[in-house]
Amino acid sequence: MAADGGTAGAQALAAAHARLLHDRALQFSFTPVPAQPQFIEPEWLKTLGRWIAQATKFLAPYAIDVFWMGVGAAILAVLYLILREVMGARFPFRRRRPAPRQRPVDWRPETFKARALLADADRLAGEGRYDEAAHLLLFRSIDDIEDRRPRLVKPALTARDIAVLEAVPPAARGAFGRIAAIVERSLFGGRTLDAAAFADCRAAYEAFAFGETWA
Repeated sequence: MAADGGTAGAQALAAAHARLLHDRALQFSFTPVPAQPQFIEPEWLKTLGRWIAQATKFLAPYAIDVFWMGVGAAILAVLYLILREVMGARFPFRRRRPAPRQRPVDWRPETFKARALLADADRLAGEGRYDEAAHLLLFRSIDDIEDRRPRLVKPALTARDIAVLEAVPPAARGAFGRIAAIVERSLFGGRTLDAAAFADCRAAYEAFAFGETWA
């Protein structure tokens, strides 16, 4: 009976083991983890490491000296800043004086060009061509503004638009506006200019070119 009991127990154990092996919820075979590739140190990195090691070994005895030299330099810099402030407070005349302000640029047209223009206008006026003479003064006034204020006059601007540009000094705007108004009477008003109108236009250009209008 004992033998039969032992056999039955062995059979039960074998059956339980078989069921365990066929249980899909359990895993008995494992895939080995692939070995990580070994890092191979490049030769240049080895050389750099050796150089750093040698430099550190060479500088090690002087590290404390370098440290105190840095501390001394920092103290000297602080003392210099303090001394400069003290000297400036006690001796104000030793402070750097601000650069003198530059005088405003004279934006007026060059005198010889303006006089040559007036001579050309007078020649046209002497021939009775007052409209052409006034137009010449207007166009040259626009050229003068472009020379003194580059990129200010846009192609789409009319003479009336130019006369109100804030970048042009007020007095110069007024003189230019007088010239533009006289020319507009000729162009759009259908009125031929006479000697008096040209004289007014000429006086306006003289104020524009020779007066203190561009300072």
